[in-house]
Amino acid sequence: MAKPIVALIGRPNVGKSTFFNYIIGEKKSIVEDTPGVTRDRVYADSEWRGRKFTLIDTGGIEPNSDDEILIQMKRQAEIAMETADVIIFLTDIKQGVTAADEEVATMLRKTKKPIVLVCNKADRIGAVPNELYEFYNLGLGDPLPVSSLNQLGTGEVLDAIYDNFPEESNLEDEDEYIRVAVIGKPNAGKSSLINKILGEERHIVSNIAGTTRDAVDSQFENEYGKYIFVDTAGIRRKSKIEESIEKYSIIRAKTAIENAHVCVLVIDATEGVTEQDTKIAGEAHEAGKGVIILVNKWDLIEKETGTLEAFKREVYEKLAYMTYAPVIFVSALTGQRVDKLFPLINSVNEQNAFRATTGMLNNVIEEAITLVQPPSDKGRRLKIYYATQVSIRPPTFVVFCNSAKLFHFSYQRYIENQIRKNFGGLEGTPVRIIVREKKKEDK
Repeated sequence: MAKPIVALIGRPNVGKSTFFNYIIGEKKSIVEDTPGVTRDRVYADSEWRGRKFTLIDTGGIEPNSDDEILIQMKRQAEIAMETADVIIFLTDIKQGVTAADEEVATMLRKTKKPIVLVCNKADRIGAVPNELYEFYNLGLGDPLPVSSLNQLGTGEVLDAIYDNFPEESNLEDEDEYIRVAVIGKPNAGKSSLINKILGEERHIVSNIAGTTRDAVDSQFENEYGKYIFVDTAGIRRKSKIEESIEKYSIIRAKTAIENAHVCVLVIDATEGVTEQDTKIAGEAHEAGKGVIILVNKWDLIEKETGTLEAFKREVYEKLAYMTYAPVIFVSALTGQRVDKLFPLINSVNEQNAFRATTGMLNNVIEEAITLVQPPSDKGRRLKIYYATQVSIRPPTFVVFCNSAKLFHFSYQRYIENQIRKNFGGLEGTPVRIIVREKKKEDK
């Protein structure tokens, strides 16, 4: 079950960033390195009462502004509201209800989403402040007083959010199905691909309530197996790529990725791999999911000898951290090679769930050490004692050694390549190696 999405909405300067950082447990701006991409995130994960959720931060809304930046901030908030399962409307109790608050409240009522009305900057401890009662006029239920700065009242807010989370999926026999998230930037052909699959090759199809408004789950069965396809279509850009809209498309893809076994990254052959593709691909890589790179609209490409191989090389250059992922060239419009996708999904799903025996794994490690001697520094050489697999999805190995500092990234990559080589390639799945120091006498 994917994590619910909670959007944080409000005017500028009501304390959204302070509230956001407190909820997620961070006291700094949120920046995270994705392989190949560094980006400022507008979202982060948190947990309350055993339920994980994703909190989206947005720029402040000024409903009737002509300022281009404020217009973009409003658009960001609208997309966040469309995406969210629950919306927090943060206001400033010291300023009281403003005309902008009333405009935002009108926008929120139209969403038909659960709204949690929060009045920030209620910094006094004790009786409910009289200023709170004015906020009942917004027609959004009981306002909850908090002080983000002093960390007061947030437990009640989190309880209110929790009470409005959607129920977790209870699909019977869901374990029999491979969950496939079809991800990628808008207009790459995600919906066309799923429509081709469901419309012409289906045996059994039924609609399952998705985890977000714009994610549609379709149960599907054919001679290759049983699948649940998750279509992440929903955002349509009115102009060329806008940074704000890119970020929210990534959030939608993220929720689908978390709920999937295998991700099919759809790339538009007429555009090649774009920056937005690398960001979405990075989410699948970080999540440790099986990945297939599907190049769509291949029928529109003029071909000559070597065109396909040259395009594949370009894909791997742009997605250098994902060279383990197979690339398939299709046309969702004509159906060309679409049937080749199913055996690939099955194979990648199996590889993502691969488990090695400890004995075989250590034989591979010992052979690798024999072939290429571990690195040394200032007369001290890396010694690898043994390794064990600790989890699947993705295959994750813990390697015990005498010094983590000596276990350079290049040698880790070498060990990973040897593991792949000896266990059938592990095509389509990332492999994670965790280095642990262990004293020789404890070996």
